[in-house]
Amino acid sequence: MGQKVYHSLQQAILTLAFRPGDIIRKPEICDRLGVSRSPVADAVARLAADGLVDVVPQAGTFVTRLSMTDIREGAFIREAIETAAAELVATRITDDQLRDLRRNLTLQEALVADGDQQGFMQLDGHMHDMMLSFTGFPRLPQVSQTAWLSVHRARQLLLPVKGRMQATLEEHRAILAAFESRDPAAARLAVQVHLRQLLTLLQPLERAHPDLFSPQGPQ
Repeated sequence: MGQKVYHSLQQAILTLAFRPGDIIRKPEICDRLGVSRSPVADAVARLAADGLVDVVPQAGTFVTRLSMTDIREGAFIREAIETAAAELVATRITDDQLRDLRRNLTLQEALVADGDQQGFMQLDGHMHDMMLSFTGFPRLPQVSQTAWLSVHRARQLLLPVKGRMQATLEEHRAILAAFESRDPAAARLAVQVHLRQLLTLLQPLERAHPDLFSPQGPQ
């Protein structure tokens, strides 16, 4: 039950259903999910460890505000992991793995055509997880996802930007093409371009949405 509550709250925070700065009212969560206070308290403790909520004594529990410092750090870690992974995977990727990536990309194309932003983001994440899993290192996807939490939340603000889903799709196609060519240097570059393009788009968000960011701003 605690795991269920944790994932429910985590998704609400990551998709900005609970926006940065919002208060998390535990009794309301209990009523909404039909659970007791104990699993909610456990879930909040885990979310605090993830850096997604701040527990302020005598004040309450609040969704952590975005921070460009955290976003840059998460993007740095993700780039270091994924570029190295892409380089390795390109030397050993199997035909079956390429088929799985092509299927994912075909579904991405359909969701772009439908304008399904959240569905597209889920498939985007699944593609990156697959790529990391192809390294053979089982903990790598979780390590990368944890580093990416701050970036993932901020990305939600980019989804309504016209043409961004299509541009992301093209970047994914470039990554797949590098894998199909089994070219480690091209795979590394394609992933690097993809991740750095995202960071470039995220940097102006603090000025556009000051209410969602922590007061100290970038360091």
